[in-house]
Amino acid sequence: MIELKQYRDKWIAEKLDDFIGFYTREFFCLDNFSAFGIRYKRKYYATVEHAYQAGKFFVTDPETAENVRAATSAHHAKNISRENKEKWDPKFDEYKVEFMEKLLRLKLEQHPFVKRKLLETGDYPICEDSPGDTFWGIGRERDGQNMMGKLWMKIRSEIRES
Repeated sequence: MIELKQYRDKWIAEKLDDFIGFYTREFFCLDNFSAFGIRYKRKYYATVEHAYQAGKFFVTDPETAENVRAATSAHHAKNISRENKEKWDPKFDEYKVEFMEKLLRLKLEQHPFVKRKLLETGDYPICEDSPGDTFWGIGRERDGQNMMGKLWMKIRSEIRES
């Protein structure tokens, strides 16, 4: 069993055997907001979140994509994206999961520490336990789709098989 060093809330502490969460704890490196920059298409992005948010504009507004890339933090990148929602690629939802998976794989390739931490999760289910996201995470009621956790578990499985 993994002995985790930090907990976000009492619920997590009581349910340790249920999953590995990565929202602001020991496995935070799995979070898109963590400070593990990536190179994507010959450009550097300070976080996966920067690249993901910029991706919403690659086709429709390269200037906004560049502004997102240059944002001072992951939160700033997300805010710029939200402020320009009308410029998002209308087809982004069709490929956002595939795009995110590509970005996560780049993060692992470029940061061995993150790969090591991913493998340290053992066979535990992985959840993005962000209270506000029910698509990428499990949300406040713990009933979200957890697409981010599913991507990490898929990648973890493939790494083990190779």
